[in-house]
Amino acid sequence: MDEQNTESRFEFLKGDKVLWMVILVISIFSIFPVYSASSNLEYIVNNGTTTGHVIKHMFFVVLGLAIMRLVGTIKYEYIGKLSSILLGLMIVLLVVTMFTGQTIDGASASRWLKIPGTPISFQPSSFAFLMLIIYLCRYLTKKITRERLPIENIMYIFGPILLVFVLVAKDNGSTALMILMVSVVVLVIGQLHWKYIAGFISASFVAIVLFLLIALNTNMIGGNRVHTWMSRVETFTSSKAKSADVDDESIKAKNYQVMQAKAAIVHGGITGMGPGKSALKQMLPQSASDFIFAVIVEEYGVIGAAFLISLYLIMMIRIVMIASKMPAFFGSLLVLSLGVMIFIQLSVNIAVAVNLIPVTGQPLPLISYGGTSMLVTYLQLGIILNISSRIQIYDEEGMGKKQSIAEINDIA
Repeated sequence: MDEQNTESRFEFLKGDKVLWMVILVISIFSIFPVYSASSNLEYIVNNGTTTGHVIKHMFFVVLGLAIMRLVGTIKYEYIGKLSSILLGLMIVLLVVTMFTGQTIDGASASRWLKIPGTPISFQPSSFAFLMLIIYLCRYLTKKITRERLPIENIMYIFGPILLVFVLVAKDNGSTALMILMVSVVVLVIGQLHWKYIAGFISASFVAIVLFLLIALNTNMIGGNRVHTWMSRVETFTSSKAKSADVDDESIKAKNYQVMQAKAAIVHGGITGMGPGKSALKQMLPQSASDFIFAVIVEEYGVIGAAFLISLYLIMMIRIVMIASKMPAFFGSLLVLSLGVMIFIQLSVNIAVAVNLIPVTGQPLPLISYGGTSMLVTYLQLGIILNISSRIQIYDEEGMGKKQSIAEINDIA
């Protein structure tokens, strides 16, 4: 009787219960560093109030959890079937953003598209990234045993990837590079022949070089941020070099964000200064979003940071376990691909905070202040939980025995 009550109590949380618990703990925890760091937006950027920002963040947390649960009620195969249409829509929105995009919260790039008649803005690039990966997983799964013609791979795999890359790269170079990285991983996991993957990597390299040359030497790509990227890479390499032929003060000025982040991490020590007691959040640009990990370390110390990283580690382990237990190739490939997206974003954010790579604008999943990124992450996790809830159904229905894997995959 007690077991039945426990099961009914957790029935609302469809899918992997451990993953659900990890998501809920990180989501609740995110409120505290966002509340602390958003004072930077009020007192330094003069944008809103701390209370207003934390209420907005809490709204997106609740909305994200609701969306994650709603996604769990839809068959993930249907999401795969709709991915090509949704990807086409996102490409159209990316084109619109190139001409009418806006900047918000002190950002320097026009990545946001405002919904007409409302104060709501969102980043189409984040949704386009997600739809592209779902589309690739479905296309690689369809009729998996058949050898595709080279022209098919060029048109239906490489074409969409490079098109999204080009449209995103103008204003969001780090996301564009992540799109290429994750796409290559998906192609490898999706068992595309190595010769096509090698060809795609070569074509991508040529596309990147041409993009940089055109952006740096002509005015054909107006409003691009290539000079900003080059400056960040130069600043990063100069700060790492033992001897550089540049003025130290010049390096310090350009490397201000990273220096403040490193100072916050050092200031936190082992146990941290305590919740809300960050001394450097007011001097750290984008402290509520891109550099929120540094604020977390300063306030909660190495112990708090280790606890948070352990939660992310548990999340990744559960994602791999779900993928390994899923008999349908589409479901398994999709879970792993979405997990790779989350892992790379997480790694990039932390790597920037500890000065392992040049500064980028990638948020910390489920924690950084910002609506679009949070909702996309909740969508990703909602799909993963959806697939995890189907594992038991496959086992109970005996689909692995009654149908071949190719037949199961064809429903995608």
